[in-house]
Amino acid sequence: MSLTLRTSLGCTEAVIADDGGLKQFYNVANVLSQDFKVKFSHKEDDFDTINWEFRFKGHNMTLHYNIYNGVSIFPTKTHDALNKDNKAVIELAGVLEGKLFNMERRNIA
Repeated sequence: MSLTLRTSLGCTEAVIADDGGLKQFYNVANVLSQDFKVKFSHKEDDFDTINWEFRFKGHNMTLHYNIYNGVSIFPTKTHDALNKDNKAVIELAGVLEGKLFNMERRNIA
């Protein structure tokens, strides 16, 4: 797993897996729920896109899945995101990357 940061949405988006499928999305959601005690407040599930909103350290974020773009996390207020919201995304993604990488290594061994 390799974390990628991009700003094409007008905010910082942490791409967890650009080729990730639903299984990867639900795996990330599970880690957020279990390890970070995140509660998803608004769930929007469409045919090819899923957006689940949550709060992390006082910041509103969205866990996103799209069949074309994979799995990512970004501030819920994309274009209106504050610098501190973008930094929180980077912080969460860095910790999340470590947890997911360790899980992958355990599954391979």
